[in-house]
Order: sequence, then C-alpha cells, then structure tokens
Amino acid sequence: MAQGRSAAPGGAAGGVSSRKSRDLVLLLILLVVMGASLLIGRYPAPYWMTPARLARDPLAQRLVLTLRLPRLISACLLGMVLSACGTVLQMIFRNPLVEPGFLGVSQGAAFGAALAIIFLGRGALIVEGSAALFACLGLIITYSLAKRTRFGGWILRLVMSGIVVSALFSAGVGVLKYMADPLTQLQDIVFWMMGGLWSVQWEDVGYLLPVAVIGLTIVYLMRWRLNLLSLDDDTSFSLGAAPGRERALILAAAVGATAAAVSVAGIVGWVGLLIPHIARRISGADAQASVPTSILLGGVFAVLCDDLARTLMTGEIPLGILTSLLGGLLFLWLMVAGELRVQR
Repeated sequence: MAQGRSAAPGGAAGGVSSRKSRDLVLLLILLVVMGASLLIGRYPAPYWMTPARLARDPLAQRLVLTLRLPRLISACLLGMVLSACGTVLQMIFRNPLVEPGFLGVSQGAAFGAALAIIFLGRGALIVEGSAALFACLGLIITYSLAKRTRFGGWILRLVMSGIVVSALFSAGVGVLKYMADPLTQLQDIVFWMMGGLWSVQWEDVGYLLPVAVIGLTIVYLMRWRLNLLSLDDDTSFSLGAAPGRERALILAAAVGATAAAVSVAGIVGWVGLLIPHIARRISGADAQASVPTSILLGGVFAVLCDDLARTLMTGEIPLGILTSLLGGLLFLWLMVAGELRVQR
C-alpha cells in the first residue's frame, strides 16, 4: 500500500509531463504548418515559393504580408475557436454529436449576413457585424426560451430551444434568398454560406483576434471545470461547482468567439464536430488534456484545409465544402473504428 501511494505522485507528474510534451509537439506542428503555408500558392510558380525568392521579390513580400498572412491567422483562429466550442458543447451536453451551430449560432449568423447583403449594402464590415450580432442573438433567444420552458431538464430544454431557433433562422434565410436579386445579392448570400477566407484582410483580423483570444483564454482557464460541468447539476454542485453560472460563462465565451469567427469566414462546418473526437482519442476524455489538444488540432486542420482550398484548383474552392468533405470522411472513419466517445 505504501508503495502504491508513493508511486501515485510520480504517475501524476508523468501524466502532466506527457500532456505538456504532446501540446508542445502540436504547437510546433502548427507553427511549421503556418510557416510553410506562407510559401504555398500560385505565385510565382504553382504551389510553392522558395524562401530565397521571397527574400528578394518585393511583390512576393507584399503578397505574403497583405494577403496570405492575415488569411492564415484567420484560418488558424477559426479552427481553434470552432474546435474549442465543439469540445465545450459536447462535454456540457454529454452528446458527441453536438457542434457550434447547435444553439442557433450558425443559422443566426447566416440570417444576419443575408439581411445585411439585401438591405444594408454588401460591405464586408457591415455583413460581418450583422452576422455576429444575429449569431449572438441566436444564443440569447435559445437561452431565454430554454429558461421559459417548463418541462424536462435544463440540457433537454436547451437542446430543443436550439433546434427551434435554428429552424426559425433557416426559414428566415430561405425568405431572404427568395427576396434577393438573383444576379447579385443571391450569389453573395450563397457564397457566404459556403464559407471561405478569400476576402480576409488585416481589418478582419483586428476584429476577430481580440474576441477569439478572450474566448479561447476563458475556455482554456476553465477547462478543468468542464469535467465537473459535464455531470448533472446536483453532483457538480456537491463537488464545489456553481453549474448554472459556470456553464453560462464558458458557453458565452465559446459561442461569442464562434460568432465572431463565423461572421468573418461564413458557415464552416464539421470542424467543431470532428476535431474534439480526434483530440479525445489522442488525449483522453479529461478536459484538462483534451481542450488544449483540440484547440491546436483545430488550428492545424483549418490551415491545411484553407491551403487546399486556394491551391487545388485554378478557382478557389469554398472552405466550407472542403471541411465538410474531409470532416465527413474522417468522422466516418471514427465511427467505423468505434472511437466516438465523450466523458459521462
């Protein structure tokens, strides 16, 4: 017994050390992928630019600094935010099929973007601001509706409210598509809903970065509480958590950052559904390990998908199409391998 007790601290220290080493490796992979992505593109030759060419070519330098770098930062933040939000939602709702659009956020953003394109002009900042506003409004309506519902537990009420709000916003998007000019406005709405980063500039990064950093920081600092918040209210309260207040805080942080990311990139699916499952397969179900793993993996996945989107074909492929294709294939593999799991 004494030997078992003395070995436990060493085992815990070894687990922490292993977790830190794994996160460090993932961070290095992310940095390498982003560095290589700066050199990937169709100028000056298909698919690749040498560092020497970048050093002596002023046009290549302007291309990297004004187009590729803000786009890469946005792609990385997009993947990180969607993955973190997916991890939070799947653990809190104890459902491995939940993703960031679950609470009416994605459909609310789509409605806001379509509304701005038709009635407020087609400026990028106007569309992004309207999308972010209605994405947050979708969350507020979902939460308020769940609070007013009188039957079922809190999670069931929130799930049902999210379904209703998403359906209402989807119907609204359909009405706006019907009203849109088919030669201009309808095309803008369709392309926005496909998702993509082709129009991202430094102004978009300045809008997205602070919101994403604040949301990710809150999720990261509260990751050890997710294990408690994934339990039922009575159990988590008995273990020292304030389930209602803490769930509201971490949900607001994750969904608020997601709203900002979706307003810039459009609807990009499957990242928040797939990456948390891969992270749990690598790190286990403990949120202290799976949250940072999910954040880093999400950044890598989104950057690689964006690289493929802008290099596979002469014309750019919408990012949402690629993430759905690759995400669906990888999720199918996880299903066949029997690796879908979530902490219970």
